Amino acid sequence: MSEKRTEISEIGEFGLIDHLNEKIKIRHTSTLKGIGDDAAVIESGDHVKVVTTDLLLEGVHFDLSYAPLTHVGFKAVAVNISDVAAMNAIPKQITVSIALSNRFSVEAVDALYSGINAAADHYGVDVVGGDTTASRSGLVISVTAIGEAKKEQIAYRSGAKENDIICVTGDLGGALVGLQILEREKQVFMSNPDMKPELEKYQIVTARQLRPEARMDIIHELRELEVIPTSMMDISDGLASELFHICKASKVGVTIYEDKLPIDKQTYDTAVELGLDPITCVLNGGEDYELLFTIDQKDFLKLEKHPDIHFIGHVTKEEDGKYLVTKSGTAAQLKAQGWKHF
Repeated sequence: MSEKRTEISEIGEFGLIDHLNEKIKIRHTSTLKGIGDDAAVIESGDHVKVVTTDLLLEGVHFDLSYAPLTHVGFKAVAVNISDVAAMNAIPKQITVSIALSNRFSVEAVDALYSGINAAADHYGVDVVGGDTTASRSGLVISVTAIGEAKKEQIAYRSGAKENDIICVTGDLGGALVGLQILEREKQVFMSNPDMKPELEKYQIVTARQLRPEARMDIIHELRELEVIPTSMMDISDGLASELFHICKASKVGVTIYEDKLPIDKQTYDTAVELGLDPITCVLNGGEDYELLFTIDQKDFLKLEKHPDIHFIGHVTKEEDGKYLVTKSGTAAQLKAQGWKHF
């Protein structure tokens, strides 16, 4: 009798995380939150520490044929800082581990670390350790970020409640569209190395893909305005997918409005040029690293005039489901295509 074999693709990334989490035991009362949010939360005196790790693999998360090593280094740090921001915490330290194949020189590692150090400087964090080892399949980078906050400042995915207002920062869909442009220009170059890549008119979207920005500026502003989100995530797998996570953790539904979704003109125009639906890019494009959060209605006036926070909908009862109201006023069920790792 053959052993049962379940393909990871059958359950997907989040199904795999849930499956592994079932077998994990929490032993210490100081572990306030384990798996299931943007970062773990650990008690530390009158504060809490948040801890998060991300792994970036060459050929999966970045392509060195168009991603400069300095940008890869910066991005590896930024995506982890974004997870700290998503807990409404302030990053303090990072560790960096790298695995290198023999095609990388000391100068190449210097270029990578110039990006890592630039990000550490930009976000005000200390590089406090890590590991280096050999790789047989290109570059692997693992960054762990540690942040802190007061216990009452932490924003989990599970705090959204009915009638809360749904907010997003910045604009969405740019990183996905930027990736499509970079991949298109790579194919053109591979078929004809004499062709010069046409990237000048796509600088906004390609930058969103190559060197994303964690929105720590918003976290500091929320502190100043004394607004604590009721729930929060960063948008790494797409807006719809992240809304599904908040709905699941908070046991709520959501209604969002198509005409409220923020999209940059270059993202919109480039999506149309590529034959992509701009709203699909906004809903399902990953790697924007903007913040998605919910606020109590009483905090609306504090944020109402903020130029970079957009109010896209509201939280409903769980049984009311998850809906997108189109520009024509039709309520369509929200689908989360997101980013499939497996």
